[in-house]
Amino acid sequence: MLDDTQVIAQVRTGQTDAFGHIVERYQLPIVRYLTRLTGNIETARDLAQDTFLQAYKSILKTKSELSLKAWLYRIATNNARQFHRRRRLLTFVPFGERGTPVIAADQASSEQTVERMTIEQAMLRVNHERRVCMVLHYVEGLKYKEIGEIVGVSEEAVRKRVARGNNDFRKAYQSLSGDREE
Repeated sequence: MLDDTQVIAQVRTGQTDAFGHIVERYQLPIVRYLTRLTGNIETARDLAQDTFLQAYKSILKTKSELSLKAWLYRIATNNARQFHRRRRLLTFVPFGERGTPVIAADQASSEQTVERMTIEQAMLRVNHERRVCMVLHYVEGLKYKEIGEIVGVSEEAVRKRVARGNNDFRKAYQSLSGDREE
């Protein structure tokens, strides 16, 4: 399989089919990331599609030393941010009830499903900027420096967002699950 710089070089030389390698390599991680940011797999798939479409349209305008992974996550993060802004605006207009996170039911027991739903709901209560950093760090396995490049803040700011997000998550989880730390 070609590495990112080779694929970008091929796309720049007019081999637009090479972009398929980028989609193939990053589609699942981007969808997984966006699912954790939005709480909805269908929304995440739509946003991922938008992410790759934007990347395809913009790849020729990028610098040659582009960090493709960070760039794609930055586009995805911005798309999720825009989605949340639009959703907030729409909640002011009485179109109906607001959707709740959808979690696909697998072979897990109902107890595990309830636990997963509680975790997802608790994550959605964490401030968006903190949640982005937490998901990129814990789920996607990125280093603080890489996350800083994606979200446009310093490594120390990312470290603080993750730590504060952990505290926010813990409180939200305890509130939702009825657990209390005394």
